[in-house]
Amino acid sequence: MRHLIPTTALVAGAVLALGACSGGSGSEEPSAGATGEAGLELVSADALTVCTNPPYEPFEFEQDGEIVGLDMAITGEIAADLGVELRPLNTGFDAIESGAALNARQCDMAASAITITEAREENVDFTDPYFDADQGVLVAAGSTVADEADLEGLTIGVQQATTGADWVAEQGLQGVEFEDLGLQIQALRNGQVDVVVNDVTVLEPYADDELEVSFVVPTGEQYGVAVRTGNTALLEAANATIARIQEDGTYDAIVAEWFGTGEAAATDEPAPTGEASTTAEPTD
Repeated sequence: MRHLIPTTALVAGAVLALGACSGGSGSEEPSAGATGEAGLELVSADALTVCTNPPYEPFEFEQDGEIVGLDMAITGEIAADLGVELRPLNTGFDAIESGAALNARQCDMAASAITITEAREENVDFTDPYFDADQGVLVAAGSTVADEADLEGLTIGVQQATTGADWVAEQGLQGVEFEDLGLQIQALRNGQVDVVVNDVTVLEPYADDELEVSFVVPTGEQYGVAVRTGNTALLEAANATIARIQEDGTYDAIVAEWFGTGEAAATDEPAPTGEASTTAEPTD
């Protein structure tokens, strides 16, 4: 049975504007906050507020008015260990990956299939990695696009502030940015773009009679949960939960639930990958 989590209202435009920032000094002393049962300073004393950016199935997406998915299940375990409820906050990904939402105290942590990169580590602190993945290329069924060389001259839909967008730019290809995955898919369906590049794991659910994943770009990326720079107490608590769920089988159960697969190993063994999401091996 899937456990549903109440959806918090969309972040106001002011928060999205923060995403344009490169992320101020995350080490500044926090403003007055509430203290949760675990003694950690939280945005709300009775909740762990988590910034996330649906739709990004199966990691975070809305179902019957609730935000659910693998990231919500993992942060739900962190919240449970802290003795508080989980409170997701729908936030623009640019404000998440830049650290702006965390620095503005909009949320306590961010979980949105965030690839750990050196650039992002300048703005936020990451937990130990909990998932490995690669990039994928989604095309119209029957497309002749079969490898990277075939992308030359095509219009490629990417999600802003993601590693997929970075990869397209690094290859000197023509990328068109969209705010979220849903808009990318819509643009592909209506012919606005020729192909879409994003984490292959989240593209696979869209494969049907009209769309297909043409090929995978191995990138060796790893996801982490982000906290405000210098928030050591919360980081340690999150890492303790990640270690626990990997050791006691909870992680395997979560992956099996949201990927519809059997056992999956944690990242200190091989973790699930989009290239073969029905198994466990080594991405926004």
